Amino acid sequence: MKPIEIKPGVYFVGAIDWDRRLFDDLVPLPDGTSYNAFLVKGSEKTALIDTVDFHMADVLFDYLEGVDHIDYIIAHHGEQDHSGTLPRILEKYPEAKVYLSPKAKGIFMDLLHLPEETFVTVQDRETLSLGDKTIEFIHAPWVHWPETMFTYLQEDKILFTADCFGSHIATNELFVKDEGIVHEAAKRYFAEIMMPFSGVIKRNMKKIEDLEIDIIAPDHGPLYKHPEFILEAYRHWVYDDPKNEVVIPYVSMHGSTKVMVDHLTAALTERGVTVRLFNLSEGIIDIGKLAMALVDAATIVIGTPTVLTGPHPNAAHGAFIVNALRPKVKYLTVIGSYGWGTKAVDVLKGMLSNLGKAEFLDPIIVKGLPRADDLKTIEALAETIAKNHEAQSFA
Repeated sequence: MKPIEIKPGVYFVGAIDWDRRLFDDLVPLPDGTSYNAFLVKGSEKTALIDTVDFHMADVLFDYLEGVDHIDYIIAHHGEQDHSGTLPRILEKYPEAKVYLSPKAKGIFMDLLHLPEETFVTVQDRETLSLGDKTIEFIHAPWVHWPETMFTYLQEDKILFTADCFGSHIATNELFVKDEGIVHEAAKRYFAEIMMPFSGVIKRNMKKIEDLEIDIIAPDHGPLYKHPEFILEAYRHWVYDDPKNEVVIPYVSMHGSTKVMVDHLTAALTERGVTVRLFNLSEGIIDIGKLAMALVDAATIVIGTPTVLTGPHPNAAHGAFIVNALRPKVKYLTVIGSYGWGTKAVDVLKGMLSNLGKAEFLDPIIVKGLPRADDLKTIEALAETIAKNHEAQSFA
Protein backbone atom coordinates (compact mmCIF):
# COMPACT_ATOMS: atom_id res chain seq x y z
CA MET A 1 0.00 0.00 0.00
CA LYS A 2 1.12 3.54 -0.70
CA PRO A 3 1.10 6.09 2.13
CA ILE A 4 -1.86 8.47 1.84
CA GLU A 5 -0.78 12.08 1.38
CA ILE A 6 -2.29 14.65 3.76
CA LYS A 7 -0.08 17.54 2.70
CA PRO A 8 3.17 17.51 0.68
CA GLY A 9 5.60 15.34 2.60
CA VAL A 10 3.02 14.33 5.25
CA TYR A 11 1.32 10.94 5.00
CA PHE A 12 -1.22 8.76 6.78
CA VAL A 13 0.22 5.30 7.52
CA GLY A 14 -2.26 4.07 10.14
CA ALA A 15 -4.58 1.08 10.33
CA ILE A 16 -8.38 0.87 10.16
CA ASP A 17 -9.87 -1.72 12.51
CA TRP A 18 -13.26 -2.48 11.01
CA ASP A 19 -14.06 -5.46 13.27
CA ARG A 20 -13.10 -4.39 16.79
CA ARG A 21 -16.17 -4.10 19.01
CA LEU A 22 -14.69 -3.62 22.49
CA PHE A 23 -11.90 -1.37 23.75
CA ASP A 24 -9.97 -2.05 26.95
CA ASP A 25 -12.42 -4.93 27.53
CA LEU A 26 -14.84 -2.22 28.61
CA VAL A 27 -15.78 0.39 26.01
CA PRO A 28 -18.18 -0.64 23.20
CA LEU A 29 -17.04 0.14 19.66
CA PRO A 30 -20.22 -0.05 17.56
CA ASP A 31 -18.42 1.44 14.54
CA GLY A 32 -14.92 -0.01 14.94
CA THR A 33 -11.93 2.32 15.21
CA SER A 34 -8.61 3.31 13.67
CA TYR A 35 -5.06 3.65 14.92
CA ASN A 36 -3.65 6.69 13.18
CA ALA A 37 0.05 7.01 12.47
CA PHE A 38 1.79 9.57 10.27
CA LEU A 39 4.99 9.79 8.27
CA VAL A 40 6.62 13.20 7.86
CA LYS A 41 9.39 13.54 5.25
CA GLY A 42 11.46 16.67 5.62
CA SER A 43 14.25 17.80 3.31
CA GLU A 44 16.84 16.35 5.71
CA LYS A 45 15.12 14.00 8.17
CA THR A 46 12.12 11.68 8.36
CA ALA A 47 9.84 11.20 11.37
CA LEU A 48 7.17 8.63 12.16
CA ILE A 49 4.44 9.99 14.43
CA ASP A 50 3.02 7.17 16.59
CA THR A 51 2.53 3.54 15.58
CA VAL A 52 -0.49 1.21 15.66
CA ASP A 53 -1.92 -1.55 17.83
CA PHE A 54 0.37 -4.58 17.64
CA HIS A 55 -2.26 -6.84 16.06
CA MET A 56 -2.37 -4.52 13.01
CA ALA A 57 1.38 -4.05 12.68
CA ASP A 58 1.41 -5.56 9.19
CA VAL A 59 -0.70 -2.67 7.87
CA LEU A 60 1.83 -0.14 9.10
CA PHE A 61 4.72 -2.12 7.65
CA ASP A 62 2.97 -2.35 4.29
CA TYR A 63 2.78 1.46 4.23
CA LEU A 64 6.44 1.71 5.17
CA GLU A 65 7.68 -0.84 2.64
CA GLY A 66 9.49 1.74 0.51
CA VAL A 67 10.77 3.80 3.44
CA ASP A 68 14.46 2.97 3.88
CA HIS A 69 15.26 5.24 6.78
CA ILE A 70 13.45 6.82 9.76
CA ASP A 71 15.38 9.23 11.95
CA TYR A 72 12.82 10.02 14.62
CA ILE A 73 9.78 8.35 16.10
CA ILE A 74 7.44 10.73 17.90
CA ALA A 75 5.54 8.99 20.71
CA HIS A 76 2.60 11.01 21.98
CA HIS A 77 1.18 8.48 24.42
CA GLY A 78 2.22 5.13 25.89
CA GLU A 79 -1.01 3.15 25.63
CA GLN A 80 -0.44 0.08 23.48
CA ASP A 81 -2.98 0.91 20.78
CA HIS A 82 -0.50 3.66 19.81
CA SER A 83 2.80 2.18 20.97
CA GLY A 84 2.30 -1.55 20.53
CA THR A 85 4.20 -1.81 17.24
CA LEU A 86 7.11 0.36 18.40
CA PRO A 87 9.47 -2.56 19.26
CA ARG A 88 9.07 -4.02 15.76
CA ILE A 89 9.57 -0.59 14.18
CA LEU A 90 12.83 -0.21 16.08
CA GLU A 91 13.96 -3.61 14.83
CA LYS A 92 13.42 -2.41 11.25
CA TYR A 93 14.85 1.06 11.88
CA PRO A 94 17.45 0.57 14.67
CA GLU A 95 18.97 3.99 13.99
CA ALA A 96 15.75 5.78 14.98
CA LYS A 97 15.38 7.52 18.31
CA VAL A 98 12.07 7.83 20.13
CA TYR A 99 11.12 11.38 21.14
CA LEU A 100 8.67 11.68 24.03
CA SER A 101 7.85 13.65 27.15
CA PRO A 102 9.96 13.12 30.29
CA LYS A 103 7.06 11.39 32.04
CA ALA A 104 6.64 9.03 29.11
CA LYS A 105 10.06 7.39 29.21
CA GLY A 106 9.43 5.27 32.28
CA ILE A 107 5.96 4.30 31.06
CA PHE A 108 7.33 3.13 27.71
CA MET A 109 10.12 1.19 29.40
CA ASP A 110 7.63 -0.56 31.69
CA LEU A 111 5.09 -1.38 28.98
CA LEU A 112 7.43 -2.30 26.12
CA HIS A 113 10.68 -3.30 27.88
CA LEU A 114 12.78 -1.07 25.66
CA PRO A 115 16.25 0.10 26.80
CA GLU A 116 16.63 3.61 28.19
CA GLU A 117 19.03 4.69 25.45
CA THR A 118 16.19 4.32 22.93
CA PHE A 119 14.55 7.49 24.16
CA VAL A 120 15.09 11.23 23.89
CA THR A 121 12.95 13.33 26.23
CA VAL A 122 11.74 16.73 25.06
CA GLN A 123 10.57 19.77 26.95
CA ASP A 124 7.34 21.69 26.45
CA ARG A 125 7.57 23.90 23.31
CA GLU A 126 10.90 22.40 22.29
CA THR A 127 11.31 22.00 18.51
CA LEU A 128 12.87 19.41 16.22
CA SER A 129 13.99 20.25 12.67
CA LEU A 130 13.48 17.89 9.74
CA GLY A 131 15.06 20.43 7.40
CA ASP A 132 12.20 22.28 5.76
CA LYS A 133 9.71 21.06 8.39
CA THR A 134 9.70 21.79 12.11
CA ILE A 135 7.99 19.74 14.82
CA GLU A 136 6.99 21.57 18.00
CA PHE A 137 6.32 19.51 21.11
CA ILE A 138 3.44 20.59 23.33
CA HIS A 139 3.07 18.84 26.66
CA ALA A 140 -0.55 17.92 27.38
CA PRO A 141 -0.40 15.87 30.58
CA TRP A 142 -3.50 13.99 31.69
CA VAL A 143 -5.17 14.12 28.30
CA HIS A 144 -5.73 11.36 29.15
CA TRP A 145 -2.53 9.82 30.62
CA PRO A 146 0.10 11.77 32.58
CA GLU A 147 2.72 11.57 29.81
CA THR A 148 0.60 12.69 26.85
CA MET A 149 1.79 15.39 24.49
CA PHE A 150 0.66 16.99 21.22
CA THR A 151 2.91 17.92 18.31
CA TYR A 152 2.53 20.81 15.89
CA LEU A 153 4.02 20.69 12.41
CA GLN A 154 4.68 24.38 12.06
CA GLU A 155 5.08 24.87 8.32
CA ASP A 156 2.09 22.68 7.45
CA LYS A 157 -0.07 23.88 10.34
CA ILE A 158 -1.04 20.35 11.37
CA LEU A 159 -1.75 19.65 15.04
CA PHE A 160 -1.31 16.00 16.04
CA THR A 161 -3.30 15.47 19.25
CA ALA A 162 -2.93 11.81 20.30
CA ASP A 163 -6.25 10.71 21.85
CA CYS A 164 -7.66 14.20 22.29
CA PHE A 165 -10.35 15.19 19.73
CA GLY A 166 -10.53 11.58 18.52
CA SER A 167 -13.46 9.35 17.62
CA HIS A 168 -13.85 5.60 17.37
CA ILE A 169 -14.92 5.18 13.75
CA ALA A 170 -13.66 2.74 11.15
CA THR A 171 -13.81 4.56 7.82
CA ASN A 172 -11.67 4.83 4.71
CA GLU A 173 -12.52 8.53 4.54
CA LEU A 174 -9.35 10.21 5.76
CA PHE A 175 -11.08 13.52 6.56
CA VAL A 176 -14.44 14.22 8.18
CA LYS A 177 -17.24 14.30 5.62
CA ASP A 178 -20.43 13.66 7.59
CA GLU A 179 -20.14 15.98 10.60
CA GLY A 180 -23.30 14.58 12.20
CA ILE A 181 -21.92 11.04 12.39
CA VAL A 182 -18.52 12.21 13.60
CA HIS A 183 -20.01 14.58 16.17
CA GLU A 184 -21.89 11.71 17.83
CA ALA A 185 -18.86 9.42 17.74
CA ALA A 186 -16.57 12.15 19.07
CA LYS A 187 -19.03 12.93 21.89
CA ARG A 188 -19.14 9.24 22.83
CA TYR A 189 -15.34 9.18 22.76
CA PHE A 190 -15.11 12.34 24.88
CA ALA A 191 -17.61 10.97 27.39
CA GLU A 192 -15.95 7.59 27.76
CA ILE A 193 -12.32 8.70 27.79
CA MET A 194 -11.84 12.45 28.17
CA MET A 195 -14.63 13.65 30.46
CA PRO A 196 -12.81 12.76 33.72
CA PHE A 197 -10.05 15.15 32.63
CA SER A 198 -12.22 18.11 31.60
CA GLY A 199 -10.42 20.55 33.88
CA VAL A 200 -7.05 19.60 32.42
CA ILE A 201 -8.42 19.77 28.88
CA LYS A 202 -9.42 23.40 29.52
CA ARG A 203 -5.81 24.26 30.32
CA ASN A 204 -4.44 22.41 27.32
CA MET A 205 -6.95 23.97 24.93
CA LYS A 206 -5.63 27.36 26.02
CA LYS A 207 -2.12 26.21 25.06
CA ILE A 208 -3.16 25.70 21.44
CA GLU A 209 -5.58 28.58 20.96
CA ASP A 210 -2.96 30.84 19.37
CA LEU A 211 -1.79 28.26 16.84
CA GLU A 212 -2.75 28.54 13.18
CA ILE A 213 -4.28 25.14 12.52
CA ASP A 214 -5.25 23.83 9.10
CA ILE A 215 -5.72 20.21 10.18
CA ILE A 216 -6.27 18.45 13.51
CA ALA A 217 -4.99 14.89 13.32
CA PRO A 218 -6.00 12.72 16.30
CA ASP A 219 -4.88 9.13 16.81
CA HIS A 220 -8.39 7.69 16.32
CA GLY A 221 -10.98 8.46 13.68
CA PRO A 222 -10.97 10.82 10.69
CA LEU A 223 -8.93 14.02 10.56
CA TYR A 224 -10.43 17.51 10.73
CA LYS A 225 -9.88 19.87 7.78
CA HIS A 226 -12.16 22.30 9.58
CA PRO A 227 -10.67 22.28 13.09
CA GLU A 228 -13.24 24.69 14.52
CA PHE A 229 -15.87 21.93 14.22
CA ILE A 230 -14.25 19.73 16.89
CA LEU A 231 -12.78 22.62 18.90
CA GLU A 232 -16.22 24.18 19.30
CA ALA A 233 -17.73 20.82 20.28
CA TYR A 234 -15.09 20.39 22.99
CA ARG A 235 -15.73 23.90 24.26
CA HIS A 236 -19.40 23.02 24.76
CA TRP A 237 -18.64 19.70 26.44
CA VAL A 238 -15.96 21.11 28.72
CA TYR A 239 -17.15 24.64 29.51
CA ASP A 240 -20.94 24.76 29.19
CA ASP A 241 -23.33 24.31 32.12
CA PRO A 242 -25.37 21.10 32.22
CA LYS A 243 -28.72 21.00 30.46
CA ASN A 244 -32.22 20.58 31.82
CA GLU A 245 -31.76 16.80 31.78
CA VAL A 246 -31.99 13.96 34.29
CA VAL A 247 -30.18 10.67 33.78
CA ILE A 248 -31.74 7.67 35.53
CA PRO A 249 -29.66 4.47 35.51
CA TYR A 250 -31.76 1.81 37.25
CA VAL A 251 -32.36 -1.86 37.98
CA SER A 252 -35.63 -3.45 39.06
CA MET A 253 -35.80 -7.09 40.15
CA HIS A 254 -39.51 -7.50 40.90
CA GLY A 255 -41.00 -4.29 39.54
CA SER A 256 -41.12 -2.04 42.60
CA THR A 257 -38.21 0.18 41.58
CA LYS A 258 -39.54 0.27 38.02
CA VAL A 259 -42.84 1.69 39.29
CA MET A 260 -40.89 4.46 41.02
CA VAL A 261 -38.72 5.17 38.00
CA ASP A 262 -41.70 5.33 35.67
CA HIS A 263 -43.61 7.64 38.01
CA LEU A 264 -40.60 9.95 38.36
CA THR A 265 -40.13 9.99 34.59
CA ALA A 266 -43.76 10.98 34.06
CA ALA A 267 -43.62 13.66 36.75
CA LEU A 268 -40.42 15.16 35.30
CA THR A 269 -41.90 15.07 31.80
CA GLU A 270 -44.93 17.04 33.01
CA ARG A 271 -42.52 19.66 34.32
CA GLY A 272 -40.59 20.00 31.07
CA VAL A 273 -37.48 18.11 32.17
CA THR A 274 -35.77 15.80 29.69
CA VAL A 275 -35.19 12.29 31.05
CA ARG A 276 -32.61 9.74 29.86
CA LEU A 277 -33.44 6.23 31.11
CA PHE A 278 -30.86 3.43 31.25
CA ASN A 279 -31.90 -0.06 32.29
CA LEU A 280 -28.78 -1.56 33.84
CA SER A 281 -29.96 -5.15 33.50
CA GLU A 282 -27.24 -7.42 32.18
CA GLY A 283 -26.77 -7.20 28.41
CA ILE A 284 -29.12 -4.24 27.89
CA ILE A 285 -27.00 -1.19 28.66
CA ASP A 286 -24.59 0.44 26.22
CA ILE A 287 -22.05 2.06 28.53
CA GLY A 288 -21.15 4.53 25.79
CA LYS A 289 -24.73 5.81 25.55
CA LEU A 290 -24.85 6.27 29.32
CA ALA A 291 -21.55 8.14 29.23
CA MET A 292 -22.80 10.45 26.46
CA ALA A 293 -25.93 11.28 28.46
CA LEU A 294 -23.79 12.19 31.47
CA VAL A 295 -22.02 14.93 29.48
CA ASP A 296 -25.17 17.08 29.59
CA ALA A 297 -26.94 15.86 32.74
CA ALA A 298 -27.76 18.29 35.54
CA THR A 299 -29.17 15.57 37.81
CA ILE A 300 -28.55 11.85 38.22
CA VAL A 301 -31.05 9.58 39.95
CA ILE A 302 -29.90 6.01 40.55
CA GLY A 303 -32.72 3.49 40.91
CA THR A 304 -31.99 0.25 42.74
CA PRO A 305 -33.64 -2.55 44.66
CA THR A 306 -31.84 -3.92 47.71
CA VAL A 307 -29.71 -7.07 47.54
CA LEU A 308 -28.50 -8.32 50.94
CA THR A 309 -28.87 -4.80 52.40
CA GLY A 310 -26.84 -3.20 49.59
CA PRO A 311 -27.62 -1.89 46.10
CA HIS A 312 -28.11 -4.29 43.22
CA PRO A 313 -24.65 -5.13 41.77
CA ASN A 314 -25.61 -3.63 38.41
CA ALA A 315 -26.66 -0.40 40.10
CA ALA A 316 -23.31 -0.39 41.90
CA HIS A 317 -21.62 -0.87 38.54
CA GLY A 318 -23.55 2.09 37.17
CA ALA A 319 -22.50 4.20 40.15
CA PHE A 320 -18.88 3.17 39.62
CA ILE A 321 -19.05 4.36 35.99
CA VAL A 322 -20.66 7.68 36.98
CA ASN A 323 -18.02 8.24 39.65
CA ALA A 324 -15.14 7.36 37.32
CA LEU A 325 -16.32 9.67 34.53
CA ARG A 326 -16.77 12.69 36.84
CA PRO A 327 -19.56 14.47 34.93
CA LYS A 328 -20.35 18.10 35.78
CA VAL A 329 -23.67 17.05 37.34
CA LYS A 330 -25.14 19.38 39.99
CA TYR A 331 -27.60 17.09 41.83
CA LEU A 332 -27.68 13.42 42.84
CA THR A 333 -30.06 11.10 44.59
CA VAL A 334 -31.19 7.48 44.92
CA ILE A 335 -34.63 5.91 44.70
CA GLY A 336 -35.55 2.29 45.24
CA SER A 337 -37.12 -0.38 47.39
CA TYR A 338 -36.22 -3.03 49.94
CA GLY A 339 -37.78 -6.05 51.61
CA TRP A 340 -36.48 -6.28 55.17
CA GLY A 341 -33.58 -3.83 55.51
CA THR A 342 -31.29 -1.67 53.41
CA LYS A 343 -28.04 0.29 53.40
CA ALA A 344 -28.18 0.87 49.64
CA VAL A 345 -28.11 4.67 49.88
CA ASP A 346 -25.07 4.72 52.15
CA VAL A 347 -23.18 2.34 49.88
CA LEU A 348 -23.99 4.31 46.73
CA LYS A 349 -23.13 7.66 48.34
CA GLY A 350 -19.76 6.22 49.29
CA MET A 351 -19.22 5.13 45.69
CA LEU A 352 -19.87 8.63 44.32
CA SER A 353 -17.09 10.47 46.15
CA ASN A 354 -15.71 12.06 42.95
CA LEU A 355 -18.96 13.99 42.63
CA GLY A 356 -18.60 15.64 46.02
CA LYS A 357 -19.51 19.09 44.68
CA ALA A 358 -22.95 17.85 43.59
CA GLU A 359 -25.83 18.32 46.04
CA PHE A 360 -27.30 15.04 47.29
CA LEU A 361 -31.08 15.36 47.35
CA ASP A 362 -33.18 13.42 49.86
CA PRO A 363 -33.34 9.80 48.69
CA ILE A 364 -36.61 7.88 48.44
CA ILE A 365 -36.39 4.27 49.62
CA VAL A 366 -39.65 2.40 50.18
CA LYS A 367 -40.47 -0.94 51.73
CA GLY A 368 -41.97 -3.25 49.15
CA LEU A 369 -44.24 -1.98 46.39
CA PRO A 370 -44.64 1.82 46.55
CA ARG A 371 -47.93 3.11 47.94
CA ALA A 372 -49.86 6.25 47.01
CA ASP A 373 -47.99 8.35 49.58
CA ASP A 374 -44.66 7.12 48.18
CA LEU A 375 -45.69 8.19 44.70
CA LYS A 376 -46.56 11.65 46.03
CA THR A 377 -43.05 11.83 47.47
CA ILE A 378 -41.73 10.93 44.01
CA GLU A 379 -43.74 13.81 42.55
CA ALA A 380 -42.27 16.14 45.17
CA LEU A 381 -38.78 15.02 44.12
CA ALA A 382 -39.64 15.81 40.50
CA GLU A 383 -40.82 19.27 41.57
CA THR A 384 -37.59 19.88 43.49
CA ILE A 385 -35.47 18.82 40.51
CA ALA A 386 -37.43 20.99 38.09
CA LYS A 387 -37.17 24.05 40.37
CA ASN A 388 -33.43 23.46 40.90
CA HIS A 389 -32.88 23.34 37.15
CA GLU A 390 -34.97 26.45 36.61
CA ALA A 391 -33.10 28.33 39.32
CA GLN A 392 -29.79 27.44 37.68
CA SER A 393 -31.19 28.45 34.24
CA PHE A 394 -30.38 25.06 32.76
CA ALA A 395 -31.84 25.10 29.26
